[in-house]
Amino acid sequence: MSPWSKCLSLSMIFVITVPLARSQPAQLPSQQRSWNLGTKQSFLSNSGQRRDAAAQTDSSTHETQFVTVEEGVRLEVLDWGGIGRPLIFLAGNGDTAHAFDSFAPKFTDQNHVYGITRKGFGASSEPAPMNGNYSADSLGDDVLAVMKVLRIERPVLVGHSLAGEELSSVGSRFPNKVSGLIYLDAVASWSFYDPAHPQMEIEMNGIKKRIEEIEAGGVDEQGKLRELEIAIARFETALHQDNEDVKTMPPLPPRSPIQAAINFGAEKYTSIPVRALAIFACPHDWSHFFPNDPERRAARISADTEACSARAESFAHGVPTASVVRIPNADHYVHRSNEAQVFDEMRKFLSTLP
Repeated sequence: MSPWSKCLSLSMIFVITVPLARSQPAQLPSQQRSWNLGTKQSFLSNSGQRRDAAAQTDSSTHETQFVTVEEGVRLEVLDWGGIGRPLIFLAGNGDTAHAFDSFAPKFTDQNHVYGITRKGFGASSEPAPMNGNYSADSLGDDVLAVMKVLRIERPVLVGHSLAGEELSSVGSRFPNKVSGLIYLDAVASWSFYDPAHPQMEIEMNGIKKRIEEIEAGGVDEQGKLRELEIAIARFETALHQDNEDVKTMPPLPPRSPIQAAINFGAEKYTSIPVRALAIFACPHDWSHFFPNDPERRAARISADTEACSARAESFAHGVPTASVVRIPNADHYVHRSNEAQVFDEMRKFLSTLP
């Protein structure tokens, strides 16, 4: 078999693997498998405090402005005021900066506090989900653009859930532009890549990239084929893990085109040379789920405990400058369910920064 034929065969295996693997009778219906970055946690917020971006309205005193980050794209920026080192709050998937209306102002006595609504949500612009508009680094670049326009020097970025990828994007590429990073239940494969626990969509991206490189020509085809084979093996591992995980999860709605663009715009962040605080809800509070099926709830708690513990240990090992805090039985919106503890941990961390 020629190298090119081998490539085509591997490509076809990749293409047909997904529907075959997802058609097993043990799986939930296909529409329930539309997990996207941050939604698996945020949609399942047990406290019921998650609200759609369109429903999140002002509930605190702040100034609002719209900052142009690129041609035709403006982001909503909230300014709660305050003095001292700047803090910038970034919300999770589907949320806006208003998700922090009750929490962010608590820091204004020692910090100048901002919040940014990412593009595609709330009052911010909604560029078409194409051409990498919603890639992790594009979202990170938006944060940097706001900092430049508003002349915010070396802030601490505070991100919930999906926003962990914006923190890692900025912190890994431009560590000197921030003083620190605070992850609020925001460490997952999209913010810190752990090859032992790969994410299906990230591995799919790797396969597509290598196929495109081979199709374009002008590359070491043999080498790329070996890379492709490794990428497919990682994808199969991720797919198996995803299939097992979804068995114990409640249903989620299909993702929107923008959420899909964010999903497939994830990057592999492996080096974050910045002081960081990572707060984990580990395990999450599942007490409100499966009220009539304690066996399934126990399985979900067990799976969640294993997963979040692995993420916490991987982050602590991979980011030596990080402080890791685990709060058991907390909501994914950990800054709401355990507000006082999160506030104290953040204040403690901020006091140690030079």
